Amino acid sequence: MGKSTPRYLAAFDPKRLPHYFTDVLVIGGGLAGLRAANAVDPDWNVLVATKDLIDQSNSSYAQGGIAGVIDKEDRFESHVADTLAAGGPLCDRRVVEMVVREAPDRIRELIDWGTRFDQTDGGLRLGREGGHGYHRIVHALGDATGKEVMRAVIERTRARPNISIWENAFTLDLLTGGGQCRGAVVVDSHGRRCLVWAKQTILSTGGAGRLFRESTNPPVATGDGVAMAYRAGAQLRDLEFMQFHPTVLYIAGSSRSLITEAIRGEGGRLVDCTGHRFMTEYDARGELAPRDVVSQAIVTQMEKTLHPCVYLDLSSLDARLVRERFPGIDTVCRKFGLDLVKDPIPVRPGAHYMIGGVTVDAEGRTTLPGLWAAGEVTSSGLHGANRLASNSLLEGLVFGVHAGEGASAAARSTPDELRAHGVSNGEQPAIEEPLDLDDIRNSLQSLMWRAVGVRRTRAALAQAWNTVEQWHGYVLVRQFDDPSGWELQNMLTVARGMVRAALLREESRGVHLRTDFPESNDAWLSHISHERDEATGTERHGRVELAGLSLPGS
Repeated sequence: MGKSTPRYLAAFDPKRLPHYFTDVLVIGGGLAGLRAANAVDPDWNVLVATKDLIDQSNSSYAQGGIAGVIDKEDRFESHVADTLAAGGPLCDRRVVEMVVREAPDRIRELIDWGTRFDQTDGGLRLGREGGHGYHRIVHALGDATGKEVMRAVIERTRARPNISIWENAFTLDLLTGGGQCRGAVVVDSHGRRCLVWAKQTILSTGGAGRLFRESTNPPVATGDGVAMAYRAGAQLRDLEFMQFHPTVLYIAGSSRSLITEAIRGEGGRLVDCTGHRFMTEYDARGELAPRDVVSQAIVTQMEKTLHPCVYLDLSSLDARLVRERFPGIDTVCRKFGLDLVKDPIPVRPGAHYMIGGVTVDAEGRTTLPGLWAAGEVTSSGLHGANRLASNSLLEGLVFGVHAGEGASAAARSTPDELRAHGVSNGEQPAIEEPLDLDDIRNSLQSLMWRAVGVRRTRAALAQAWNTVEQWHGYVLVRQFDDPSGWELQNMLTVARGMVRAALLREESRGVHLRTDFPESNDAWLSHISHERDEATGTERHGRVELAGLSLPGS
């Protein structure tokens, strides 16, 4: 994000590469991307490029469900109020109301597409999670909602003759020209670079949880979409807001498996290493307080007890129902000799969901003409400073529809132009001296966890800034020819923006806790934005007031 930042990650010669033309390019194969692809008019060709297999995304790993007003006793106003209470004044109330009111239709649509949500007494089984005033969460396969939803959506997508899917295709960068997005540079599954020219492009690459040592995210969550949008000149916003899930399985040698908060919704209790139930000392809602409150309480309790974790206690619950409701978590625990019902389950917070990202309006339109975005890669105004549980898959569905329909309409008004536009590829000289990329990546993840984790201070953030700047200076100028290098460059780009934003926001709000500024300050009721001037390669950052944004075509 500095003057030396190259425009493109890798040099290329447009005259030596194959070219591919499509009406709409969707980058990312999670729920938001596939829902967007399905919203495009069947008359238009769509290409979905995803850097792993189509079922490897945060969406597929989602244990929690989808929030929506389904029960006749529930009200839209209650779901809106719960969302605003969690996210605070940085939520855009218009966006919150739009998403909440569309939720039932999006859930019914998934059912029509073959999603098998859990049932009870002939109707949907509705769960309750932290921050929700009603039982309004639909789940599937107990604790594997994302897996079942993605199965149904992938099947529908593959059945659409106008949609092509490139798996194991790494998108290096967005192509720009004439002040708008023209498509992307994509490395296909055979390692060949090609230029994909699109009338409209939709970004749905997910978040950046892998920036942190402790994370619930799969390996693909390295912030690629946020970084490539930044390099292309799109505005980023709210990067300081990274949500940490309070309960991540903490066992040496295991992956950091998510322990869904639906367990707490069913009555699971949090206790410390002495067996003391502590949450009511921090919030009257106890274990059902919003995620930021629970995460911060757990960290405090760990410090008080000088213990590396706390524990989930399910011993008071019906064993049969627990195993039936959470089969995936039960299986993981058994691998490490733990009985989910009888044994205390060790947990601690981990990076879970990136609230900030590419600025979009209610239709999914970014500040770069020709580029749309949906899902975790965005800053949409739905989550404010803290995401309410089970609003993430919902956001991907709603904004996927809006972005897909918007891109489709824009493509309809754009005539076919099957030619390559002039591209300045910003070729950089190759640097032969090798780098230990794993060492830098591990060091980055540890640094981000220490300095930009649940608790933050100016001193730690300043140290992180200096360190990331140093890495940035000699890693970003290099040429790599494989995803490990490109991912590291993207992670450093996003980390730099995240550290800067966390330094600038001198208050505590939602998931952003500055212990040196422990109170919220109304002087900071604005968004912190970042963008790159494509002409000069320099960065602009500032504050965007809550009154609204002026986006192209708004």
